[in-house]
Amino acid sequence: MAAADLTTRVAAWRDRGGEEEFRGRRIHLFRRDGGKPLLLFLHGFPSSSYDWKALLERESEHGALAPDFLGFGLSEKPRDHIYTLHWQADLVEELVRRDAAGREIFFVAHDMGTSVANELMARDLDGDLEMNLVGGLLLNGSMIQGAASPTLGQRILRSPLGPLMSRLSSERFFRQQFGSIFSPGHPLTDEEAEDQWALIRAGGGRTLNHKTIRYMDERFRHADRWHGALRDWEKPLAMAWGMLDPVATPAVLDAVLGLRPKAPVARFDDLGHYPQIEDPDRVAEALQRAFSA
Repeated sequence: MAAADLTTRVAAWRDRGGEEEFRGRRIHLFRRDGGKPLLLFLHGFPSSSYDWKALLERESEHGALAPDFLGFGLSEKPRDHIYTLHWQADLVEELVRRDAAGREIFFVAHDMGTSVANELMARDLDGDLEMNLVGGLLLNGSMIQGAASPTLGQRILRSPLGPLMSRLSSERFFRQQFGSIFSPGHPLTDEEAEDQWALIRAGGGRTLNHKTIRYMDERFRHADRWHGALRDWEKPLAMAWGMLDPVATPAVLDAVLGLRPKAPVARFDDLGHYPQIEDPDRVAEALQRAFSA
């Protein structure tokens, strides 16, 4: 996708970030200097680090890293790649090693990013993690995939019709599906929809979603490992949840709390799947409470 096809807002976001190479692939990365703990932002499907824009652009004493996972946003989107959450976790480990080796890291994860966080937690439990994780905040994410309610589009993408749906994807269908997971009181705006669609199209990503959505199958395949990490990881872990989310519903939150019953939870009764976009002020407050606890 040519730079001219990006919205002015996305182009400005691109220019504020930089590029890294990992295993021969180009990765877009937002970084901000600051004190500890360094905040590591992990985004979801089908979006990118742009989801965190309102939080990352705030004045803060904390440093931050927010990558676009391979296949998402402004990162490279190879068609021949087999997309796995373990690969994305490897990427995150290496980016932290380059930028923040030895520093205290507090992750903030949403949607697909929550499972990348679960893998980092599992590696920490195994003694194999090369970063100093000190805690985390999990936003709406279907970590217990069996309790979730995927959208129609997600179900089709995971079916044998997935490649066809990717080829036929349109902005109109995207706006309908993406907008359906926002809350009625905080709907998807035209500007946000335009930006998100531009980021999906960037680098040929419009026809790639049937490949990048395979992470849902991994959640079943690695359930014992990732659910065990939710249960057994001993460091501080908090939740912030939009209770009107039709995908990662309150049933998913209840399932997560079944594994981690003492985790503090900020429940946003009037927000949907993207609390950080719908009401970034309240998410910022929940984040401040989480890493100050």
